[in-house]
Amino acid sequence: MWARAIFCYSCNMGGFFILEVGRRIKEKRLDKRMTLQELADKSGVSKGLVSQIENGRTIPSLPVMLGIIQSLEIEVSEFFQGLSLLEPTILVNRRKDYAPFQKEDAKGFNYSRMMMRNLPASTIDFALLELTTESYREEVTTDAYEFIYIIKGQTECRVNGQTMVLEEGDSIFFDGRLPHVPKNTSDSNCLLLVLYFFDQNS
Repeated sequence: MWARAIFCYSCNMGGFFILEVGRRIKEKRLDKRMTLQELADKSGVSKGLVSQIENGRTIPSLPVMLGIIQSLEIEVSEFFQGLSLLEPTILVNRRKDYAPFQKEDAKGFNYSRMMMRNLPASTIDFALLELTTESYREEVTTDAYEFIYIIKGQTECRVNGQTMVLEEGDSIFFDGRLPHVPKNTSDSNCLLLVLYFFDQNS
């Protein structure tokens, strides 16, 4: 099974499988009680890259992924055991099943993944982001285009040095490879719908 998984990975099968790989890396790292920095040092990559891989912000090359697996001191077959290679044709996600996750070191950024779908030329990651009144994060980059829709509250969105104020019902689309960060400017929590468009051909 793991040989098939490696083949699918090398053929850039899609975001659903890659997302599962990132989750598994984080799960195994925590099982080993390793910090991000420790895994990065053993793998010969940066801490930021490991964090991005774990949280679905970037797709690692096959050599990097295998290096991380080896650094976790587990067999490749064990790592891929139970990973799903194919997406269901129809996928219904209930609110109670939305999976909380973190994308980077940040305060008050409460993400919930709604679903992730692999399309012929792109992978789309759907997420809800709740920004608390005390939220804070440095600017980050993502290997994807991003679409943000303001469901509730007011948000100040800074992209590549430009700052835009977005109200409920407003939206913004931009190249996530540009430094960016949203900021809650309301007196209560904000709720954002965030879509990440990953180009499989890049």
